[in-house]
Amino acid sequence: MIRKLASGEYRLYSRKVNPKTGKRRNLGTFRSRAAAEKHEREVQYFKRQ
Repeated sequence: MIRKLASGEYRLYSRKVNPKTGKRRNLGTFRSRAAAEKHEREVQYFKRQ
């Protein structure tokens, strides 16, 4: 899940909510949406190895 921040950067969050905190895990902050989408694909690939 990618959200745009007030600073203009994009942050990648986990899809599921952390039950302990009730929030999503921050998986990185990127300057462009394309970079965030690329990293999201890498994360999904790695999860299935």
